[in-house]
Amino acid sequence: VTITTRLLVSHLSGIRHYEKDITKVKEEKEKANRALKLTKSHQDKEQKEKEGKGIEKTDCVKQKKEHDGETKSRNSKPGRKDKEFEQEEYYLKEKFESVIESLKIFKNDPLFFKPGDQFLYSTYGFTLLSAVVERASGQKFTDYMLKMFRDLDMTSTVLDDNEAMIYNRARCYVYNKKGRLVNAPYVDNSYKWAGGGFLSSVGDLLKFGNALLYSYQAGQFKHKNGRLLPGYLKPGTVAMMWTPVPKTEVSWDRDGKYAMAWAVVEKNQQYGCCRQQRHYASHTGGAVGASSVLLILPEELDPEAPGTWPAAPPRGVIVTIICNMQSVSLNSTALKIAREFDKEKQAQ
Repeated sequence: VTITTRLLVSHLSGIRHYEKDITKVKEEKEKANRALKLTKSHQDKEQKEKEGKGIEKTDCVKQKKEHDGETKSRNSKPGRKDKEFEQEEYYLKEKFESVIESLKIFKNDPLFFKPGDQFLYSTYGFTLLSAVVERASGQKFTDYMLKMFRDLDMTSTVLDDNEAMIYNRARCYVYNKKGRLVNAPYVDNSYKWAGGGFLSSVGDLLKFGNALLYSYQAGQFKHKNGRLLPGYLKPGTVAMMWTPVPKTEVSWDRDGKYAMAWAVVEKNQQYGCCRQQRHYASHTGGAVGASSVLLILPEELDPEAPGTWPAAPPRGVIVTIICNMQSVSLNSTALKIAREFDKEKQAQ
């Protein structure tokens, strides 16, 4: 078979994630699909009730659902139940000197499916991707990335190296089997630099988001606001990175598809004065004792609109959250925050 870098970056390679048993992976996928069908069936039922009996009842149902959801949220603690973190390979303590060396963990394991046929999120797919970057650049992957972070002015983004003295490094926490908060266990992330081996700050992630959003929008401004400095990437490159790829899925937003290392929700509205889907790109992060999200909600620019053209890019809302606790779902929170700021901007 042939595995391309595009398949790796969109998790279509067939390379396993932490679970080695393909039967268990299929069972989990089937459960998720059944849950999705049930949710869709419930939504369709509500829509029929709304059409047949008026909006008042639907609003009552919605309010009850929101109240139930809030109650459930208040009564549950984040990070207490997550089968993902039961996988032993999350807790590796071996130090790997290079990304090529870390390939030995999975290089002899069978592929779960023919590359390009199915989506399976794979940290090890990104480990292989980092080896590709290393060979193509002629530099150690970690050196290549640290230079890139310096170019992006992300001075607080470093390798998660246990031995290094890192200023303001946070402690990480997990819930134990008794539901008590404890310190996260010692792990060495040198086997997966590309898939979860860097430490960063909220400020640095905002810089990263702004650099991408600027690159994405810069091409739309060049004839309006005079000469602009080029973006770190070409506008077409970011647009390609944020274009949904067929056969992919996103666990943290059912409206989304996976693109190239980003989850993307496309702009969509089927009915007037009804649910509107805004275009945004995001990615969550999960590690032993930590959770994160970076979400980019670009402003909808209309070059033909009358009046003054908006100020130079980046134009939009960027939200990032870093939490030193394991298994905290953050994407929906980030999206709500982004929408509130977007609403404020539109009202001005």
